[in-house]
Amino acid sequence: MDLAALIDFLTKGGPALWAIAFLSVLTVAIGLWRVWGLSRVGVWSRTSANRPSGRVAKVAKDALQNLDFDRDMALNEVTRIAKRELSDMRRGIRALELIATIAPLIGLLGTVLGMIQAFQALQEAGSAVDPAILAGGIWEALLTTAAGMAVAIPASVLVSWFEGLAEQEQADMEDAAMRVFNSTSRQHQNWPAEAA
Repeated sequence: MDLAALIDFLTKGGPALWAIAFLSVLTVAIGLWRVWGLSRVGVWSRTSANRPSGRVAKVAKDALQNLDFDRDMALNEVTRIAKRELSDMRRGIRALELIATIAPLIGLLGTVLGMIQAFQALQEAGSAVDPAILAGGIWEALLTTAAGMAVAIPASVLVSWFEGLAEQEQADMEDAAMRVFNSTSRQHQNWPAEAA
């Protein structure tokens, strides 16, 4: 599809279709940005379940650095660091959730507005009604609903995928930190053995 055909297609759908087209570009941009960001921190670089990613290794390293605190203080500090790392991992998810929610609504709004225009044209035609005009108006109106769903579905898939990655990373961080604490608690003078 060349540029002129694309512009003509978007014009037929009206402002709602233009808004949905913008949301589709935004979805792709956010998805690529997050995949790039997650690959940079090594989310997919693990060759086995025991090899931690960059974020998990950072939390484990911070756990080791906090061994001078008592157990509760060390756990609180490592939890704070892990939450910050997970918050960074979840960047962009809220925007994708919003897109998945509003894209179908914008499509529905475009359909309703298009149907109103089609029936107004039908009323103005009076007795000289051409069914082809009405059918064409309805087709153009329904186009926005389909486009809205076509954007919402991939956005929802991306949200689920990124949330799943974040949950797995959280589990790995908790496991790494607890291994550090549990392996050192019995030897550490400030930590009683029963706390391990």
